[in-house]
Amino acid sequence: MSDQHASAEQALGTTGIAKRGVDAAESRAANRMWWDADADDYHAEHGDFLGAADFLWCPEGVREEEVGYLGDLRGRRVLEVGCGSAPCARWLTSRGARAVAFDISAGMLRHAVAANEATGVAVPLVQASADQLPFAAGSFDAACSAFGAVPFVADVGEVFREVARVLRPGAPWVFSVTHPIRWIFPDDPGPGGLTVTQSYFDRTPYVEVDDSGRATYVEHHRTTGDYVRALVGAGLELVDVVEPEWPAGHTRTWGQWSPLRGRLFPGTAIFRTRKP
Repeated sequence: MSDQHASAEQALGTTGIAKRGVDAAESRAANRMWWDADADDYHAEHGDFLGAADFLWCPEGVREEEVGYLGDLRGRRVLEVGCGSAPCARWLTSRGARAVAFDISAGMLRHAVAANEATGVAVPLVQASADQLPFAAGSFDAACSAFGAVPFVADVGEVFREVARVLRPGAPWVFSVTHPIRWIFPDDPGPGGLTVTQSYFDRTPYVEVDDSGRATYVEHHRTTGDYVRALVGAGLELVDVVEPEWPAGHTRTWGQWSPLRGRLFPGTAIFRTRKP
């Protein structure tokens, strides 16, 4: 367990880690509880870096304004998947897009409502799970997710099928996740995070539990190949996989991300895909 999120773990009664499988319903329940409990601490720690109306793809500092992975979305409908406080959707709206954002956590959406009010950028907000989208087929011109939802859902293929369903033909779906290679190392930004401790091929999720065995946090691991197969299986085309290098002069440590580790191996994978 992490000292960084000790207050959420205490609130949920987390007592240890279990090595076991977790189905879709338990994943949804655990992560809804976790992000509700951790929302205040998360934004206290990372809110300034994320901003209220900015689009950061990853802790390495890649900005949509600079890379343009989504293209020109002025006047187009965009869905932010696992939005947290929805800074990306707010940035897109400020650039002329018609963005909608959703998250499974009411605690995260509370911060999104506050940021809407603070910025005057009113993004529509929906509470939903990424594998059960409450949107009509073909209703969006693009979808995006910056470290939201994808690793926390049991069946990533269902997430991709749902995203493909709500997209119009030609629409991009771009998402960033922790690079799969990081799974083999401890979540340690220092020298302890440079030693392999588990197999890359072990898909058993990381599960924190309370004293009754109930999951209080769940994160699922997929290899790079798993992601590619799930995307293709959902009928999406893979355009590119971006592995951002650690930028010179970037000294910020974010959880397990640090200059030490970032100089040696990737921390983020950005999958650029489109619906044919």
